Amino acid sequence: MITVTELSLGFGERSLFKDVNLKFTPGNCYGVIGANGAGKSTFLKILSGETEHDKGEVSISTGERMAVLRQDHFAFEEHPAMETVIMGYEKLYRVQKEREAVYAKEDFTEADGMKASELEADFADLGGWEAEAQAGALLSGLGLDEEDHGKLMADLDESKKVRVLLAQALFGSPDLLLLDEPTNGLDLESISWLEEFLINFPNTVIVVSHDRHFLNAVCTHICDIDFGRISLYSGNYDFWYQMSQMLQRQAKDQQKKNEDKARELKEFIQRFASNAAKSRQATSRKKVLEKLDLDNVVITSRKFPFVGFKPDREIGNNVLRIEKLRVTLGSLDKESAKNAGDQEITFMVNKNDKIALVGAEHLAKTILFDALAGLVKPAAGDVYWGQTTSFSYFPKESSAFFDSDLSITDWLKQYSPDQDDTYVRSFLGRMLFSGDEALKPVNVLSGGEKVRCLLAKMMLSGANVLILDEPTNHLDLEAITALNDGLIAFPGVILFNSHDHEFVGSVANRIIEIVPGTIPGGIIDRMMPFDEYLADEQVKGLRAEAYHRAQGLRI
Repeated sequence: MITVTELSLGFGERSLFKDVNLKFTPGNCYGVIGANGAGKSTFLKILSGETEHDKGEVSISTGERMAVLRQDHFAFEEHPAMETVIMGYEKLYRVQKEREAVYAKEDFTEADGMKASELEADFADLGGWEAEAQAGALLSGLGLDEEDHGKLMADLDESKKVRVLLAQALFGSPDLLLLDEPTNGLDLESISWLEEFLINFPNTVIVVSHDRHFLNAVCTHICDIDFGRISLYSGNYDFWYQMSQMLQRQAKDQQKKNEDKARELKEFIQRFASNAAKSRQATSRKKVLEKLDLDNVVITSRKFPFVGFKPDREIGNNVLRIEKLRVTLGSLDKESAKNAGDQEITFMVNKNDKIALVGAEHLAKTILFDALAGLVKPAAGDVYWGQTTSFSYFPKESSAFFDSDLSITDWLKQYSPDQDDTYVRSFLGRMLFSGDEALKPVNVLSGGEKVRCLLAKMMLSGANVLILDEPTNHLDLEAITALNDGLIAFPGVILFNSHDHEFVGSVANRIIEIVPGTIPGGIIDRMMPFDEYLADEQVKGLRAEAYHRAQGLRI
C-alpha cells in the first residue's frame, strides 16, 4: 500500500501539486490522467522516489517491493533480454548471480558449500527455479519471438526493447507496480495481453496512459490531476468522464448563479447607496457581494482542440483500386525484412469505407501508406485513384516537415489556399495555438504540437480521402477524443492505422489485416466492427494459417 499525505511540489512560482492526500490499496488499478503538463509522470516519479517533493510524505508498507517501467531503453545493452527481465526483481537477480559465482569457483571450500546452501534456499524462496519460465511467458505475451529471448538488448529494435522493459516491470509479481504509458510501442494483440495480465494482477497498479480502452479495461479507480489537485474517483475512465461532465455542468451552473446574484447586488447598491432609508440594506448587500467568490469556481484546466475535416467535393463511386501491389522491405535492415517479408496486396476501396489496417506487419502498413501517397514507388503492382478523389496524408515519421525555423503561422500558410493571417490563425486556434503560441518556430515543437500542426494542415486540404498512420501518437486524451470525433463525423473515406483500441473500434467500419504468406490478396478483409473482427473464429484461423506458413518459409 502507498499512502500520500499533504504532498506538495512547485517549480518557481508554479505549484504543480498542493496538499495531495491519497491512499493506493492492493487489488486495485489506479489510472492517472490529466492534461499535458499537469504532472502525471512527475507524480509517478515522486511515488518511486526518483523525484523529490517540497513537503508531505509518501509511505510504503514495510517489506513491499515496487517495480517501475523504465524509460531508459539503452540501460541494458550488454545484457540478454531474458536476463534483463529477471533484473527487474533485484533481490532474486542478486542471489542468482551470487549463486552462480560460488559454483564457478575452482577451489570450492566447505564455507562455499555452506554459502551455496543458503543461497539455494533463498533462490527457491524467491521463485528462482520458475524465473526463466515466467520471464519467457512475459516476453512471449508481449509479442517477442522465442529466438529474441536470448539476444542482447543492443541487438533488438526499439519496439522490442520497450517490450522487454515492460516485462521487466511485470516480472516477479511486485507488490506495487508503476507504469508510465505502458502501451506505447505495443500492437493491439500485445495490449490485449497486457490488459488481461493487469486485470488478474492481485497487487497495486498505478498507471499513466492515454489509451481510453486500456484505462476502461484495467482501472478500478481514476486519479484526475487538475489545477494542482488530485481527485480520486471509483470506476474506470468512462465513469470518470461522465462524472466529470456532470461536475463541470454543476460548476458552470453555480458560476452563472453567482454572476447573476452579483449583478443584482451591484444594481441594488448603485440605486440605493445614497438613499438614507435604504443605506443599511445597501451596506448589507455590499458585504454579501464581497463574500461572493466569482473567480474561484474551478471548472477544468483541460483544453479540447476542435478537429473537423470538410471535403471540397463529394467523393464519387470510384475511389481507389490496389492491384497486386508489392510492398517491398528490401531497403530495410535484413532482420526487419526477414521478420516482415514482402507483401503482395490487392483490394478495392468503396465510397463509404473507413478502413483500419491492423495486425503485426507494422512496416508493411507504413510502406503501403507511403506508396498510396506517392512517397515510395512500389516494386510491382498498380494504384488507381478515382478522378473525384483528393487525399491528405498523415505520416508516422513527420520530422522532415518541421526542419525549418518558420513560425507555426508561416509554416501552415504553405498549405493554405487563403494566405490571410486571420484565416490561417483561425485553424491554429482550433488546434490550441493562440496568441504568441502561433509565432513559435516549428523546429522547437513537442511531439504533440507537431501532430496538431499536421492535423491543421489536413483540415486546410479539403481532401475527401484521409490516410493516417498512427495519428494518436504523442496526443493527450483530449486531443485524441477531438480527433476521434472529427473522423467519425468525416463524410469521406478514411484509411488509417492505430494501436488505440477505442479509436479503431469507434471509427472503422471495415478491417484489413496484412498478413505474411500466400493468402490471396495478401490480406484478411472484413466489413465488420473491430471487436467482432477480433472475436471472429474464421479470422483467427486464417491468421494462424498465414503466420504458420510464413514461419515455414523463413526457416
